[in-house]
Amino acid sequence: MSTAIPTLDDIRRAARQIEGVVMRTPFLPAPRLSRLTGAEIFVKYENLQATSSFKERGALVKFLSLGEAERKRGVIAMSAGNHAQAVAYHAQRLGVPATIVMPKPTPFVKIAATRSFGAEVVLEGETLADAQVTVEQIIARTGAILVHPYDDPEIIRGQGTIGIEIVEERPDLDMVVVPVGGGGLISGIAIAVKGLAPQVEIIGVETQLYPSVFAALRGEVAQCGGDSLAEGIAVKNVGKLPLEIIRANVGEMLLVSEGAIEEAVAAYLTLQKTMAEGAGAAPLAAVISNPDKFRGKRVGLILAGGNIDPRLAASIMVRELAREERIAAFRLTINDRPGVLADVASVIGDTGGNILEVLHHRTMLNVPPKGASLDVTVETHGPEHAAEIVAALTGHGYFCEPLDPPKPGR
Repeated sequence: MSTAIPTLDDIRRAARQIEGVVMRTPFLPAPRLSRLTGAEIFVKYENLQATSSFKERGALVKFLSLGEAERKRGVIAMSAGNHAQAVAYHAQRLGVPATIVMPKPTPFVKIAATRSFGAEVVLEGETLADAQVTVEQIIARTGAILVHPYDDPEIIRGQGTIGIEIVEERPDLDMVVVPVGGGGLISGIAIAVKGLAPQVEIIGVETQLYPSVFAALRGEVAQCGGDSLAEGIAVKNVGKLPLEIIRANVGEMLLVSEGAIEEAVAAYLTLQKTMAEGAGAAPLAAVISNPDKFRGKRVGLILAGGNIDPRLAASIMVRELAREERIAAFRLTINDRPGVLADVASVIGDTGGNILEVLHHRTMLNVPPKGASLDVTVETHGPEHAAEIVAALTGHGYFCEPLDPPKPGR
């Protein structure tokens, strides 16, 4: 495998190679996100690709670089999900045998999607670093061709086509914000954008749990670990080639908290009506977390992927409603006699609240022997409405306290 740094012309050639096969995704203004952040936001919707992530670009370019004999040997890749699907998808299209090694914590939705494209899936280890050991063992045994997720010039060429598309549509951007795992995506985008519009600043984003590039740029050993919402960029080992490119072209690396990533996923769902996985939402999380840096700037965000577990997406939406107090939970202490539960329901209904759940406790020691504890979850119009419901219940003689109240900050 070549270790030469791709040039702008290499990326232009990749753009011609994938034209008509990989979608040229929309790059659109996002007024609601602009109001949320104070920046002028534009979103590159890579979540609209056939496999719902940008990874298709690099995977196809890599396949097109292989000779017939190499294709017959088959390919192998390690991935937490999106690269796996892209490799499996193009391998199926081109008739190339594919084996994908995925860490065991990979969301099932990504595992199932990869298998649906006909690839053999091997689940091994807890991280990509663990999966890499298994990949090396399989290569030694079978001679399969490695399709590395990021440390490969062909992969970088393919991902860089995003940068060409962005500058062709918005050459007046101030910044492009890119999620960073192993560094292949930001490397390709940085080469393309800096080659076409050198005044645009490239900013990388990692989760605080996996600050691999952030630490490497400072000559430090990254302290990585934990179950990140952004598992697609939860990478311990930085690519050697991407790191060299990042040093030369990326202006700054930012770290974001898990809370900020969750907020960004919810913002994409509620404001943009589009699905963003944790890694794909990381750039928006960075803008939300650093308002002074981005306020008033024209900012391009790479929504890198939308392969989020549906159960996780549903949980994030409910948690967001709870933060906004559009879902509120109260604990009431009541007399345990007929008609009280109906009275509580009537009070809540009269104030316009919609009861979602009721839990009745009679055996708790902090409840009087002739009393009961009632946990009520209610749908409201927001904080003022929630306070109105509490006041109405209190006015009817019920001791009422909020359960799990929203906490300030991220």
